[in-house]
Amino acid sequence: MQWEVVVGLEVHAQLSTRSKMFSAASTAYGAAPNTQACAVDIALPGVLPVANRGAVERAIKFGLAVGGAINRRSVFARKNYFYPDLPKGYQISQYEIPVVSRGSVVIQVGEREKTIRLTRAHLEEDAGKSLHEDFHGMTGIDLNRAGTPLLEIVSEPEMRGSAEAVAYAKALHSLVRYLDICDGNMQEGSFRCDANVSVRPLGSDQLGTRCEIKNLNSFRFLERAIEFEAARQIAVLEDGGVIRQETRLYDSDKDETRSMRSKEEAHDYRYFPDPDLLPLQISDAWVAEVYATLPELPQAKRERFVAEFGLSAYDAGVLTASREMADYFEAVVKALGGEPKLCANWVMGDLSGILNKEGLAIGESRIGSARLAGLLRRIVDGTISGKIAKEVFEAMWGGVGEADAIIDAKGLRQISDASEIENILDQIIAANPSQVAEYRAGKDKLFGFFVGQAMKATKGKANPAQVNEILKRKLAG
Repeated sequence: MQWEVVVGLEVHAQLSTRSKMFSAASTAYGAAPNTQACAVDIALPGVLPVANRGAVERAIKFGLAVGGAINRRSVFARKNYFYPDLPKGYQISQYEIPVVSRGSVVIQVGEREKTIRLTRAHLEEDAGKSLHEDFHGMTGIDLNRAGTPLLEIVSEPEMRGSAEAVAYAKALHSLVRYLDICDGNMQEGSFRCDANVSVRPLGSDQLGTRCEIKNLNSFRFLERAIEFEAARQIAVLEDGGVIRQETRLYDSDKDETRSMRSKEEAHDYRYFPDPDLLPLQISDAWVAEVYATLPELPQAKRERFVAEFGLSAYDAGVLTASREMADYFEAVVKALGGEPKLCANWVMGDLSGILNKEGLAIGESRIGSARLAGLLRRIVDGTISGKIAKEVFEAMWGGVGEADAIIDAKGLRQISDASEIENILDQIIAANPSQVAEYRAGKDKLFGFFVGQAMKATKGKANPAQVNEILKRKLAG
């Protein structure tokens, strides 16, 4: 039997406020355990939570960006359950009426686009964290995260397999960073996913029983967890078994999912409106004010890069994956005065390659956009070849200096004097009479041999276009 994998994602994006969802405690990462949890965060008797205006504003901004409905009145509710790192015994979230309803995100898988509908996006607070290491077999509790503002973004089950799920997660990750509502740091837990995975016979319109995989904090783990879980469910069904609805965890060391507990339903949490918090009222004026702050969004930027710069959909997608890379690319094009394809190739190629190798973000690049444009200008005006430019780039990255100074110091200027190139080619042709005869007899592949000899003789400095032009003429007899 052929099977179809169905995936829905619940993404938790930590909002970029300096204080928590319902208190003034700091959200800064990396503080000593339990130094940033105040009385409100752990619900000591007599405290009263107050909603963070900045968190609400960020939720509105997200809702507008995805074309969702901003509910002018939404309600905070208590979600009751027990965890050791949830000292209140409940989490403040939104249930019946979220701040954002519906909306959609466009994803790109290869050259194919697909629209994924959103169910909702709601505000809630995070729980604390259990620490299992270095406690001699005991577990410690760190409540610094307790109360941190989260936007939970829930999709419809419209992704078919791990590739679409990863593309969706990456699109959301890019969007929240464009909007500057979440730093997207997955290692610090600022952006994490729960994947609801089910399988069904290909062609069926009935959803299978789903299992939820919790707290996936990398795109690679998301992909691997979905693939393992789908294969597990298919194996169970083909063996005559039944899938139980449950919550599972992904063990990256063993590359497998394991059962944690049976899946809770909404009624298990005994939701009820939080008696300490008034309904959240959002005015039309506030929505309009937030709308005015929206930046150019990733999809619009992609479409503009294709139309304005003549880039392929793939190149535009890579360059707009982050706001920082898109801004860097445009700055290079502006400084160079054009040549967008050349700029795109260098930003996506040599620059991204060395950034990835050294684990740096583009904002940490040792070569700014104006300096890279200075190097590319020397390719455009024929001072150096693309191959020599790579050598200059490495020297610039190493802190040697600017492109022009490196070119002059190393004597890398391209030989563009036609008579000099002709003399060199005459010598090569004279030294290789048998290859010349073979080429003229129809062995066209030998042309590359002569080009290679010319570049070797000039130490790569000969202008490639001129070499090709003059060589073709001379070999033609």
